[in-house]
Amino acid sequence: MNAAPPVVTAAELGVDDEERPARVLSGFTGRLVGVVALGLAFLSVWQVFRPLAQGSQYYLVVFLAVALPLVYLSYRSWWGPLDRADGPSVLDWVLAGVTLVVCLYPVLPIRIGDAGGGYDAFLDRQGMLAPLDVVMGGLLLVLVLEACRRTTGVILPIVCLVFLGYGYYGGLLPQDWSIAHAGLDVDQIVDALYNSGSGFYGTPLDVAASYIVLFTLYGAVLEFSGAARFFVELSVSLFRRSHSAAGRTAVASGFLLGTVSGSGTATAVSTGAVTWPILRKAGYRPEQAGGMLAAAGVGAILSPPTLGVAAFIVAEYLDVSYVTVLGWALIPTLLYYLGILLSVEIDARRIHADGRAPADLADGPLPTPWWKLLGRFGYHFSSLVVIVVLLLVGVSATRAVVYATVLALLLAIPDRMLRKSATEVGHRWTRKTVTQFVIEALRALSHGMRSALPVVAVCAAAGVITAMTTKTGLGAQLAALLVKAGSALSDDPAIVLATTAVLAAIALSLLGLAVPVTASFVIGWVIIGPALLDLHVAAPAAAMFVFYFSVLSEVTPPTALAAVGAAAVTGAKAMPTMWHALRYALPAFLVPLMFVLTDSGQHLLGRGPWLDVLWVSAAACAGVAALAAATGGWLFGVGAIGPIPRGLAAAAGLTLLYPNPIATGIGLGLLVVAAVAGLVDRTRRTSTDTP
Repeated sequence: MNAAPPVVTAAELGVDDEERPARVLSGFTGRLVGVVALGLAFLSVWQVFRPLAQGSQYYLVVFLAVALPLVYLSYRSWWGPLDRADGPSVLDWVLAGVTLVVCLYPVLPIRIGDAGGGYDAFLDRQGMLAPLDVVMGGLLLVLVLEACRRTTGVILPIVCLVFLGYGYYGGLLPQDWSIAHAGLDVDQIVDALYNSGSGFYGTPLDVAASYIVLFTLYGAVLEFSGAARFFVELSVSLFRRSHSAAGRTAVASGFLLGTVSGSGTATAVSTGAVTWPILRKAGYRPEQAGGMLAAAGVGAILSPPTLGVAAFIVAEYLDVSYVTVLGWALIPTLLYYLGILLSVEIDARRIHADGRAPADLADGPLPTPWWKLLGRFGYHFSSLVVIVVLLLVGVSATRAVVYATVLALLLAIPDRMLRKSATEVGHRWTRKTVTQFVIEALRALSHGMRSALPVVAVCAAAGVITAMTTKTGLGAQLAALLVKAGSALSDDPAIVLATTAVLAAIALSLLGLAVPVTASFVIGWVIIGPALLDLHVAAPAAAMFVFYFSVLSEVTPPTALAAVGAAAVTGAKAMPTMWHALRYALPAFLVPLMFVLTDSGQHLLGRGPWLDVLWVSAAACAGVAALAAATGGWLFGVGAIGPIPRGLAAAAGLTLLYPNPIATGIGLGLLVVAAVAGLVDRTRRTSTDTP
């Protein structure tokens, strides 16, 4: 078998959806961080089967006390002479030590005057914190924001400070303003953050410590097992002889890796390292190829069975099982990739029409046939199947992913045996190779835990936003303002809902420019979610609307990190790559609007009678196809189309995405008119070009 190019991970290029580059640690510090991270990974697994007797919040206190100091050792401060790239400075060690003490303070059984005394005593002081409690809580606030700054940049900490300022100074606002409140003093703010279930130890951190870490460990083990390499090899093999093979390979690789990655940037970088040479040979420009890779990579955050971080928060907020959220995501994910695939097919036809050579992966050494790959390495799909089956039979998501992780670890053994036997005659396992395998497996678990640190910091910081929103009632007030803005145009409920949904989509897209997907969803849900619920949108539809627009902001210029990562692989300029990524993903931007515009839109989430689900899904497919034709300037069966047919196709797509039988009929009619106009236009051009 011909060796495939190595799969480059996002960590190797220093990019990820939620993080800045981490330090590459070595020596004593590297071993210490690795061992502590591994211990935290085992603690997370232990909590699944033997939860700590003191309760889940006690576990969160311990979890944050271990995870947060690792951030200071693993990530640079960027503070000039106080910063080091090759390891932590003295200041970093001091901050890590202070963080450990401050985080463990609520559970330390040491009485310090009227403070301390252990976890039960700390909880008993809720609402009546001792001065030392306030000091410790204030220090933890500063440390959480600094950890968030190190891992994600300054924007999210600034957003948190704005919410804190609103909580403290809200009483100074004119009292006739709807968002005015009585104001909170420092003790009340710290109490809400440090000694309640809505602050640092609220739902976002609970989800991170209970779900996200486990799925991150699973992804790391899958990469270690050889599954990521197999998925890319399979994608290359499947489309090796078609004209649009290069683009199809990139999209298929993104989808397959996305089912286990849950990270848009990581998927774009990993698939780009392998498929960029193929795309370049097919005639794709670096910016165009990078845009395709970024759009396909962002789909990873939408792809079951390991959706992005925010999907776990959706399940927690709505009190539903994770498998339910997976079911809601299935059809929209297929629509997302349908739009990208159609754009890929359009690009292939344009490249071929321009006289450039089509992708022909049969030139040079042929990849291994797909059926041989499936026969030799198809078992890598089994852990994914196990997760879904266990979820369907009622096993909790946390236990299901642990079982799947163990299976993936075991599957790494035959993967190494098969690959070694193809390159080394007489290869056999010895004590040395077994020891090396175990060490590599433990390193994979440790690396998986370290890769989750930025998400932990973001989720802890998100607790600031949720606590201030809950304590002041800001969410309900802003939701009312959003609905009021929609009502300003008309009294018709349908128009009010449509206007509110469009304003909410714009707000979420802009919000996603500044903060990571997780924080974007948390903020969007506490502010925009209530507005949609007030307009009688079902909770699942409202939550998935906020989730999808939070994710799609990842391909919105000027801060599309997936496009930046893909541009680094293809050698393209970042901004043009972002615009190409937006073009590929544009049809999908309008699909979430279907969730909320009418009750029929919920059928796209798989909710309702199957016949209704089928017709709404078919209409959505036609709408995505029409929008792809409009953005790509190509209609299948017609060829290149001019401005008028493109405008008609765009109108058809927008109409088809309104889930109503009459609108569907009108949209199909407009699409037929666009095709006729395109044929007439092509006939006129042909007659003009004929001498």
